Amino acid sequence: MKKDIEEYYEKYGAKVYTYLLGMSGSGDISRDLTQETFVRAIGSLSSFDGKCSVSTWLCSIAKNLWLNEVRRRGLHPSADVSDAPPEPDLVSPAPDEAAEQRNSKMFVLRQVHSLPETEKEIILLRATGAMTFAEIGELFGKTENWARVTFYRAKQKLRKE
Repeated sequence: MKKDIEEYYEKYGAKVYTYLLGMSGSGDISRDLTQETFVRAIGSLSSFDGKCSVSTWLCSIAKNLWLNEVRRRGLHPSADVSDAPPEPDLVSPAPDEAAEQRNSKMFVLRQVHSLPETEKEIILLRATGAMTFAEIGELFGKTENWARVTFYRAKQKLRKE
């Protein structure tokens, strides 16, 4: 059983972390909740029935932990993401370009976080490459087509802005 969780962590740890980072906007919170996700998974591994993929199961645990964290801290799920750590660049742009890129990223993140919770999650799951449309549909208890249509509509909303 320990070996299974280690394999799951190696295979899905980054996916769960990226999913949580997209929702929380905080690397620290995402790391803590990723660890907690796998602790919870250890406790419920025997009850995993295989009706969904492992990544869907882990992301649903992560989502529940994030929602608990939101309630515990009294945060809103779409809290301001201005404290999100900047993404490292391989080639450092000029200071004015770097500032413009940060402002653009922050604008896009704020727009994404202003979407309804379901649409926001789907955009983040797809943008980070964390899940396929089939897995997203599975996570929400819907169809793959529902996930595609919801993603498309959310993208359209973002384009209007």
